[in-house]
Amino acid sequence: MSFTGKYQLQSQENFEPFMKALGLPDDLVQKGKDLKSTSEIEQDGKKFKITVTTGSKVLKNEFTIGQESEMELLNGEKAKALVQMEGNNKLVAKLKVHGAELTSVTELSGDTLTNVMTLGDISCKRISKRV
Repeated sequence: MSFTGKYQLQSQENFEPFMKALGLPDDLVQKGKDLKSTSEIEQDGKKFKITVTTGSKVLKNEFTIGQESEMELLNGEKAKALVQMEGNNKLVAKLKVHGAELTSVTELSGDTLTNVMTLGDISCKRISKRV
């Protein structure tokens, strides 16, 4: 199953507490919570390019499954990440953030992309649809 496509954010749960745990200032959390981000994913075998556009902020990350890479986080920080694929429709990324492990699980089911990020005991769930 290919992740390639453009996805529009439909809903999110627990965004504010999660972004605050990441260290985002309150003003940016408030601005970001109501913006509908668009994610564009290009998959070429085990190589991925992901571009997330939220308002005027554009976040670009590239990685290869099974190889450590550096990723930019929503707060602008860079973190080492290792992304693995489970089955043919689930990406699991593990990153070190502020000395803690952030886990991001992205699952594609039909035209629905579900992303659950967990940092410590706080999780944020985002659901996007292919457009």
